[in-house]
Amino acid sequence: MVVVAAILNHPLLFPKENTTIPEQDEDILARMKEHEERLEAERERLEQEISKADKEALDSSFDCYGWYFWSALSLVIFFTIEVCRQDLIPGETSDPSEDEEGYTIVGAKVVTLDKGVLSNFCETSFHPFIHESGRVREFVEGFADDLLEALRSICDREVDMELEDFVGVGSMFESWRVCKPLMCDLIVPFATPEPYSFQFQLWCGASSDIPLDLQGCGRIKLTKINGNCPDCLCGTTNLGEDMLCLLHNRNESSEVDDHALEELLCSRNTPYLSKDQVMKWFQISVTKAWGQISHKYEFELTFRNLDFPGALKVRFRSGKVIVLNITPAIQLEDTDAYFISQCPSDTANMSDIHWHLSFTVYEKNLLKHMAKTLPDNSCHLRCLQLASFLHRKQTGLTGRSALTNYHLKTALLHLLLRKSPSAWKPQCLDQRLQDLLGFLQKSLQEKRLSHIIVGNHLVPAVIGVPTIFLTTEPINLFRPLVLQRQVYAKMVEHFQEMLRNAPVLIQEYTPHFPNGDIYHELNSPTES
Repeated sequence: MVVVAAILNHPLLFPKENTTIPEQDEDILARMKEHEERLEAERERLEQEISKADKEALDSSFDCYGWYFWSALSLVIFFTIEVCRQDLIPGETSDPSEDEEGYTIVGAKVVTLDKGVLSNFCETSFHPFIHESGRVREFVEGFADDLLEALRSICDREVDMELEDFVGVGSMFESWRVCKPLMCDLIVPFATPEPYSFQFQLWCGASSDIPLDLQGCGRIKLTKINGNCPDCLCGTTNLGEDMLCLLHNRNESSEVDDHALEELLCSRNTPYLSKDQVMKWFQISVTKAWGQISHKYEFELTFRNLDFPGALKVRFRSGKVIVLNITPAIQLEDTDAYFISQCPSDTANMSDIHWHLSFTVYEKNLLKHMAKTLPDNSCHLRCLQLASFLHRKQTGLTGRSALTNYHLKTALLHLLLRKSPSAWKPQCLDQRLQDLLGFLQKSLQEKRLSHIIVGNHLVPAVIGVPTIFLTTEPINLFRPLVLQRQVYAKMVEHFQEMLRNAPVLIQEYTPHFPNGDIYHELNSPTES
């Protein structure tokens, strides 16, 4: 009888109220009401039988087989009711929607936001950043050119790396950055001086021995090129002290035997480039270069992160702050892929000789190419800006999680490749935002978010991605979550809280002009 009583009093058996059911869904409410009536009738019947069994138990000893029978029957009834209850809860049933390519997106009603409110929010909150971002990019490009020129002047061309022109990447150069402080990401490629060269070993190479958990990475081997040539015998013949080779420098033979560059940049006792050594060299070089040109500028330049020497902060006398991330990189042959020491998803536990291969230049070109096919004033960047805004505000409320803006951008690019250009009209902003959040929700549920470039056959050929990257296995950006359960749980909690708080955050941070001169700023100047 204890089992029966526990079942009848279970709070989930006969719910009096289900707050997950939308009030406007009358059909579901009717079905639930009908089901509840059937359950009530069943409960009354069970109570009558139990009461009858109790009376019989007073007159005679209760048969042990009867006890087993009623226990088993009660458990079967409880299990049946529980299954029926789960089937009738709409919040746990999927309502997938498919786009024109047949790509299923769950959670079509992830969050409901008014179209007019979203448009007004974007226009009043994001539009001012368009003009300011242009001025900031112009300043950063000029300052970076000056800093790199000073850096080149202090480098020893015989034993130091040769710096090339920087490449602007990231949200500022993709025109969707809408938060303060304004941040610019620059990649600075560098090359070896003669007679050195780089040899690259990719994770997707035919004879690669790079572990599976380091997909998207590679090693960079520093090698020396044989200085001899067919028309010169100075490398194989002793010319004597009074003889001079007109093709080679007198001191070149000693330089070839000198291992200064290997000791400066390679991991100990290996020919492979060390990320730590390169970053140390870069920090020292940048510090010296700034010392040469600091008198020309009226602002303060500081290092934001000692573990990332290229993370600089410019603070003007007015209090305005601009953040620069100058990342030393090595170009993969003649492609637009670059080996860098940091990656957007912050891959942990990487060895010192394994470098992350960045495809951010291809991603920027893909975003620019897709924009050309979209309608005027398309809403694709607005979707990304809104998702980034919600993510940043939620981070301020509940702290950091593994979810990053790079994940948001990757999800948007997947949708751009799969949806028709006409789906990105300005008036479709609310629908596409729902699609973007639904895509992320599905990716989190499956613990899978594929890299937008690697292994993606939908990338247009005009982007120029090498075939080896398009034909290899896709990289799952959420792969670390499979083993890191706590990180995954916090990431899901962060995202779900972001969805619940979205309407409130949009309403709270929408600028208001009650008298034409009062407004609530989107970004606090103290944010960093």
